[in-house]
Parts: sequence; structure tokens; C-alpha cells
Amino acid sequence: MDENTPGISEPAAQAARDLRVLVSRLRRRLRELYDTQDLTPSQVSVLSRLGQDGAASASDLAAAERVRPQSMASILAVLRERGLIQRHPDPKDGRRQLISLSESGLATMYGSREARDEWLARALQDRYTEEQRKTIIEALSLLERLTQ
Repeated sequence: MDENTPGISEPAAQAARDLRVLVSRLRRRLRELYDTQDLTPSQVSVLSRLGQDGAASASDLAAAERVRPQSMASILAVLRERGLIQRHPDPKDGRRQLISLSESGLATMYGSREARDEWLARALQDRYTEEQRKTIIEALSLLERLTQ
């Protein structure tokens, strides 16, 4: 995006660049805090989705992650090989299989989530005043619109 992008003000373009860089740095820092067991970002994303949303079919996961069904099949094969997911029949349709986190997958996701949340909470506590934390919360509420 350059300064001459039609219909986009320079402050909006600068905010977009700054936000992209900040989010990238924060993601890298959070990734450093836990052992991903050499999983790819796509594999970690699927584990996270299963942890948040619960069991899902492979096709539902592919749609949610915006990948081809063949790509999702490869992701799931690795996760199953590592014992992080399990398959079971869909109680509503016995022809379909639902994928969920295994005990090991749950431990991996919740352990890493806890470590990241703890680091982030401590950083916010140590580096910002209460008033600044309130401002951050308000800004996050505004930024949430970008994901909708």
C-alpha cells in the first residue's frame, strides 16, 4: 500500500502497517513461549480451533480454516500420528467422523495457552498503568471489528 492508494487516507494506511507489524511481533513472541512440538502454524491453528469450538468434521475444519479438504486431510494425519486428535462417529450421522482433541491434545493446548496468557498478563501488569490497561481494552474492543 503506497501513499497514493485511492480512497485510503495516509493515517489509515500508516495504522494498517503499524498494526500488521505489531501483530506479527506479538504472534512470534507468544509462539516462543511454548513448545509447538515442531507443528506448523496450520496444525496449531486446527488444534486451537478444536480447543475453542469443540469437535468438528474434517470438511467443517477445512471450511473454517479456509483450506482445501486435501490440505486438511494432511494436517489431520500429522495431528493424529502425534496423538493430538481422535476421531469418532458423529452421533447425528454415523457416516461422518468428528475430530476432537485427545487427552494429549488437550494438555498441549491448555498448557501452552496458560503459559501465553500468564506471560501476557504479567507483561500488561508490569509495563502499563491501570489507566493504560483500560485504554488497551477499549482499543481491543474497536479492533475486534476487523475480525467480523
